[in-house]
Amino acid sequence: MGKAKRILTNWRVIVLLITVLLAVWAIRPNPWADGVMIRAVEKNSSASIAGIENPASATQPLDRERILSINGQSVSSVQEYYDAVGQFRINQTVQLTTTKFSYVLKVQPEIETIELNETETRIVEENVNGTPVNRTITVPKTQSKVVGPADIGLTVDEAPVTNLRKGLDLQGGTRVILAPEGNVSEETFGLVVDSLNQRLNVYGLSDIIITTIGGALGQQELIVVEIAGATVQEVSDLVSQQGKFEATIGNVTVFQGGNNDITYVCRTAECSGLDPQRGCAPVEGGWACGYRFQISLSPEAAQRQADTTRGLSVLGTGANRYLSEPLNLYLDGELVRSLNIGADLRGQAATEIVITGSGAGISQDEALTNTFQDMKTLQTVLITGSLPVKLGIVKIDSISPSLGSAFIKNAILLALISTAAVAIVLTFVYRRLTVAIPIIITAIFEVTLVLGIASVLRWQLDLASIAGLIIAIGTGVNDQIIITDEALRKESSGANSFRERIKRALFVVLAAYFTNIVAMLALWFFGAGLLKGFAVTTILAVTVGVLITRPAYAAIVNILVEE
Repeated sequence: MGKAKRILTNWRVIVLLITVLLAVWAIRPNPWADGVMIRAVEKNSSASIAGIENPASATQPLDRERILSINGQSVSSVQEYYDAVGQFRINQTVQLTTTKFSYVLKVQPEIETIELNETETRIVEENVNGTPVNRTITVPKTQSKVVGPADIGLTVDEAPVTNLRKGLDLQGGTRVILAPEGNVSEETFGLVVDSLNQRLNVYGLSDIIITTIGGALGQQELIVVEIAGATVQEVSDLVSQQGKFEATIGNVTVFQGGNNDITYVCRTAECSGLDPQRGCAPVEGGWACGYRFQISLSPEAAQRQADTTRGLSVLGTGANRYLSEPLNLYLDGELVRSLNIGADLRGQAATEIVITGSGAGISQDEALTNTFQDMKTLQTVLITGSLPVKLGIVKIDSISPSLGSAFIKNAILLALISTAAVAIVLTFVYRRLTVAIPIIITAIFEVTLVLGIASVLRWQLDLASIAGLIIAIGTGVNDQIIITDEALRKESSGANSFRERIKRALFVVLAAYFTNIVAMLALWFFGAGLLKGFAVTTILAVTVGVLITRPAYAAIVNILVEE
């Protein structure tokens, strides 16, 4: 008991135990968590309309909303959830109970739309200064059919049992590799990454990771976007558009999106949504719905609009009076909307204007979905502005979460087998359990510390980072063996006292540490973006070992091997 008391009262061991307890508190293991976690909510889906929100990327896994029951039947696994969803019928009312609220949803039909290589003319009704005006538009011809009830728009995952975040390789989602068109400067490339990150966050996608790869030996850098729970089409539509927005009157650009011209874009129900004066109405070949939202212009942009309209003539009579030039809205060089300007705005520096638009579909539900999607995309572009350069999609992948689940199970099994093997070898070599057991316990503590830090930093673990963790564990065991060998060496000269031997062992450990750091920094910075998780994990783990676990283990060995 004397040695045990000395070990537990040693300050290095006390620091180790306190940090391990803090790491466990950060990880918060909870193997009894019930239900299934809501990972993503599809926009304009039944779940979204009912009020279920997309989880914020900063929310810890254990704090995320979980589905507990559907129509009174408990849900304890992803398979049970999809079995329940598979029994839904169109227009069925569903009660969904979560850890936060009880929602009532109406199941919408799932419509498959195929765009044909034809165009068709439709007549839509617009409001011009309070007077309904029919306008003819040309749109791609589509063919739609109901293929079954929708899955209410939720992407779910098994209930998390810790606060550790799984990366795309482990939980599934979409990975897109993008390349800027032409050679761009380092400054411009940084602006592209920042703008893209802002655009994706504003759009409402969660669990986003944006990294860069390449850039070595004169190669063009690439951008890797990983989004958990997002569909391939949704991500592709948003990142492939440069999003250059311009509003022109005649040949004059009066304001642009994403710069100082637009000071506010309304996204709340009070000043955005369906146009109350147009709503949804049947048109030839389907339905059309109108939307409207308000934006605020800077005084400079408003003055440009006033100066441009001052010399225009007035057309129409009575209440239906408008200026001779419309306000044309261009997105990526394509005319997306042409709005008549009321005669009372001629020469007026108006800072508050209303943007209107429309969406069409074969059914009213489809038209509503397309309308809100178009409105949200346009609002996002107006807020974030255009990307500095156009991006091309090099590769886009949809990753299944089942692969990651199988990998985690295999990794845990191999870790247990490896730990047992190391324990057997150390016991055979040293023939002293009092030495072999602390090595294994210290390695486990080191893993716990790294995972605790990852949980606090909201850092996602992927295959590369797990590989780095395994390498770091091997390095840690190797360092502890070096310390143990030096401690057990029996030499009687004063220069080779126990304290001197431990110092020599720690010198070897520090030399190996700095060698690892230099190698990992090179891997991190020189064109190995996809392996950043490996480099960061290795650096973090070996640093934790050198600062906390190695000194504590040396103190333990000092006490255990004393004569």
